[in-house]
Amino acid sequence: MPAGLVAERYATGLERPTALALGPDGLLYATQETGEVVAVGRGSTTPRVLVRGFPTPLGLAWDGTTLYVSAQGSVTRLEVRGKKVVSRRPIVRGLPFGRHQQDTIAVGPDGRLYLGSGSTCDVCREQDRRSAAVLSFRKDGSDLRVEARGLRNPFGLAFHPDGQLFVSDNGRDDLGDDEPAETVVVVERGADYGWPRCWASWKLRRLQGRCAGVTPPFAYLEPHSSANTLAFWRGALVVAEWGQYLSERRGRKLVRVDLRTRRATTLADGFEHPLGLAVDRDGALLAADWGRGVIYRLRNR
Repeated sequence: MPAGLVAERYATGLERPTALALGPDGLLYATQETGEVVAVGRGSTTPRVLVRGFPTPLGLAWDGTTLYVSAQGSVTRLEVRGKKVVSRRPIVRGLPFGRHQQDTIAVGPDGRLYLGSGSTCDVCREQDRRSAAVLSFRKDGSDLRVEARGLRNPFGLAFHPDGQLFVSDNGRDDLGDDEPAETVVVVERGADYGWPRCWASWKLRRLQGRCAGVTPPFAYLEPHSSANTLAFWRGALVVAEWGQYLSERRGRKLVRVDLRTRRATTLADGFEHPLGLAVDRDGALLAADWGRGVIYRLRNR
């Protein structure tokens, strides 16, 4: 890490954590790939299970005492009182999934919910407009609309304080080891970001393919690094790069994207597979390591 920062263990004992969100009770909540939502406090070694039974949950967002969970094909609304779930209701069902699925969920400044919905394939023409897109809908699940399309796997969503929605996107796999770039885009309603006909070249730092009418990305990231969860921290955008399954060449680190220059630099490495991010009430960055089941806290030395 850069000089002046230190990492400490915030919580351990999790099983493949995928998303983090601070609750109204001051605890940190996490989804686990095994299907649970769990709560942890600083120093926890045994997470407390709040609720079970989600197929690969990847997104978590609080709105007061209401908790939204995105999982394969669905979004569920939970009403939480104290330490118990008093109501559980799917508000969106039947979303398409395959090679990718439904990813991060976030509450927008307009009061709508925003969701990344990945493609069902690597490179193909989708039959369902809700694939490879950023979706939004009301908090009861109604009025679902496509905000932006042409995003192969729009995993991470984060709203800047000025209201802009930043999204990470994972590029196609069929162009070799060094192309294409993973990207960060700033969502413009109705925009097309190019997939599958257009892709972002890491080598050239520009779009390639059939790119007429395509909105260019905000930032280019290392190819095949699996750019996933996002968080705004200390005036920059932090991206959790999950990395490659069978190689340590790409990703497996946190990168910092300068919002002025749009350049990415390594913030912290040494993770097995970082995924969920959150900022705690003291302004420290929390990062979950999917591979180790540990949540780390990055703070000033």
